[in-house]
Amino acid sequence: MSKVDSHVLAAWLDDTLQAARFKDYCPNGLQVEGRSEVGHIITGVTASEALLRIAVERGADAVLVHHGWMWRNEDRRVIGTRRTRMALALKNDLNLYAYHLPLDAHPTLGNNAQLARVLGLQPERRDDGAPRTCGPDNLVWLGAAPDLATLGQLAARIQQRLGRQPLVVGNPDQPLARIAWCTGGAQGMLADAIDAGATAYITGEASESTFHLAQETGVAFLGAGHHATERYGIQALGHAVAERFGIKVEFVDLDNPV
Repeated sequence: MSKVDSHVLAAWLDDTLQAARFKDYCPNGLQVEGRSEVGHIITGVTASEALLRIAVERGADAVLVHHGWMWRNEDRRVIGTRRTRMALALKNDLNLYAYHLPLDAHPTLGNNAQLARVLGLQPERRDDGAPRTCGPDNLVWLGAAPDLATLGQLAARIQQRLGRQPLVVGNPDQPLARIAWCTGGAQGMLADAIDAGATAYITGEASESTFHLAQETGVAFLGAGHHATERYGIQALGHAVAERFGIKVEFVDLDNPV
């Protein structure tokens, strides 16, 4: 079985996702150093205790996720659930790689790009071919759903392809034109989507104020699930790693209703 040096893998991931260009809420890259060679990776959305235990059971050398550890403003003490997770990684010599905003934004492997693929959304393109975006760090993508005419049809598409009923603010019969989307907990970027001329905005979560802003502006809002909208970028990244290095990569989907 092929293997790759853990730091060579980290450097390739950092370079591929352009991790250094993002000012993020957490460290991106190799968060926990384990064994020196990696031949088997478990990928998932979040580095939870459950995902780590599966990685240990399956004899993996590394875990690659979108949501890692050491988030800004978290208690930095290694106690409770943090201690349990870290002990699992360290005791079993697991490498932990995590990429947050860099994985959201990547033009082909990222969560926004992959959600567009899954939902059949057509991103708008700039003259240089890059996706047309708005919002902080250009994280909100803009585009359309050429084969869908109404909000109700878009909501039905989300339910069918993501496997969950979205939270919808808006009239099912209202027509669609420009659609904006940003995976995960990006409800705070609804205003950016509105300013960009969107008629509907898709993200993962909603806040209390989201309802009022959508209702008062007439811009439809669809909360499709934080986890549900972010399952696809990490899978695409895992496929890219397997293709580049010839190592075993398995995606594990631990369902999360949020």
